[in-house]
Amino acid sequence: MSAVKVRNVVIVGGGTAGWTAAASIAKLIGTNLNLMLVESDAIGTIGVGEATIPPFRTLHRLLKIDEADFLSRVQGTFKLAIRFENWRAIGHDYIHSFGFTGQGCWAAGFQHFWLKARALGFAEDYGRYAPELTAARANRFGLLKENGLSYAYHIDATRYARYLRRIAEQHGVTRVEGKIAEVRRTASGDISELVLESGQVVKGDLFIDCSGLVSLLLGKALGTEFEDWTHWLPCDRAIAVQTKSAGELTPYTRSIARESGWQWRIPLQSRVGNGLVYCSEFMSDDEARDTLLRNLDSDVITEPRLLRFRTGQRVKHWNRNCIGLGLAAGFLEPLESTSIHLIQRGVIRLLQMFPYSGIVESDRTEFNRQMDTEFRFIRDFIIMHYHVTERTDTEFWRRCRDMTIPDSLRHRLDLFRDTSRVFETELDIFRENSWTQVMLGQGIEPRSYHPIVDTMGEQELRRFMQFQRHKVDHVLNQLPTHQEFIDRYCPAADT
Repeated sequence: MSAVKVRNVVIVGGGTAGWTAAASIAKLIGTNLNLMLVESDAIGTIGVGEATIPPFRTLHRLLKIDEADFLSRVQGTFKLAIRFENWRAIGHDYIHSFGFTGQGCWAAGFQHFWLKARALGFAEDYGRYAPELTAARANRFGLLKENGLSYAYHIDATRYARYLRRIAEQHGVTRVEGKIAEVRRTASGDISELVLESGQVVKGDLFIDCSGLVSLLLGKALGTEFEDWTHWLPCDRAIAVQTKSAGELTPYTRSIARESGWQWRIPLQSRVGNGLVYCSEFMSDDEARDTLLRNLDSDVITEPRLLRFRTGQRVKHWNRNCIGLGLAAGFLEPLESTSIHLIQRGVIRLLQMFPYSGIVESDRTEFNRQMDTEFRFIRDFIIMHYHVTERTDTEFWRRCRDMTIPDSLRHRLDLFRDTSRVFETELDIFRENSWTQVMLGQGIEPRSYHPIVDTMGEQELRRFMQFQRHKVDHVLNQLPTHQEFIDRYCPAADT
């Protein structure tokens, strides 16, 4: 155990990662801690991570954040799903929604019952039995007392960081303005203090690196090795731009596969977030910019921004007395909206094992095991979108389709293809329904279903499937349009 009790916590970098850490530590466990956040107004943040997933709301409940006030201030909308267009084949689309599809039993998920019903000719589209998916297609949303929807948000990331900053400063966090000129270390190798360009020295016992892709502390100062995953996820650049709002607000994110990558569209109350993620080996920056600009739905209101990145993670998220959060620890492209989730998971794990009495190796080991495992599950889930495709129209898609994938992913695909089975695993944020929806959507056809389904006769199965559809209709009939609900519940505030 380190002899140093942790009392002084220094967070390097603001943005979503830095202010999430600051607000959470200060409000939830900040007693007897001195918290400082160092950032420079001269250094911009990425600020384009605008889509979230349902676990996002867990930290908000801990922080006792009022949902309507929060959404109003970040000019947010609700999210029930992601619509994937052109991923399986050009012109084909499917939806990956939150929540559950249908009802399974102890031995088999709903997909087994659906497969038999489809073989008998009376099953509708798989998504017809998912309330969140059906509501997304109908542009409907509401908060129900019973059988409520599983949902997340679309948010303005810059406004969200400001929102969290207010919470952090209200609970005693001190913000220090300035660029870091030097990182000093002790004889044992721990970080001891930061020297700013102004000459100010900031001392700390525990440092949290939220410096983005530069990874100033975890990567540069401590030399923590980076595990590169670009051989599986070759996209290495993105161009982001904002446009005026266009049409009715939809409660889902759009992900549109292009020639050498994919385009996102994220609807906020005041604007639309757009971007193109692409592989520079197959598409130049100018081509990417032109591709994005000619596929927008409304007028541009910001200059396009070019972002460079490398997919992968640091081999240690917690090294010595430094913890990396967000891009400082690793990057997984935002295809399934997991960036803010991984920040929050890192923060919650730190709260659970905060080293008041001193840093111990067992805590570091467990923290790193959990973060590493979660990163790898998300990595595999994203690889699946690229690899399981019928597209052969460009060299990019041919390479993705033919590449060798991780054994962990290969097993899950083979298991579903052979048996329709999906087993949920600890620390995998994507549950049975998510894997099933995407594998079916990308074109995997299971060869069999669980024999327990055959204990249900044809007429009983028919009634069962009708009941599942009626449950969805019952939910849908209670919902206003997404736009109507936002106008009533959380209209955008200017602040």
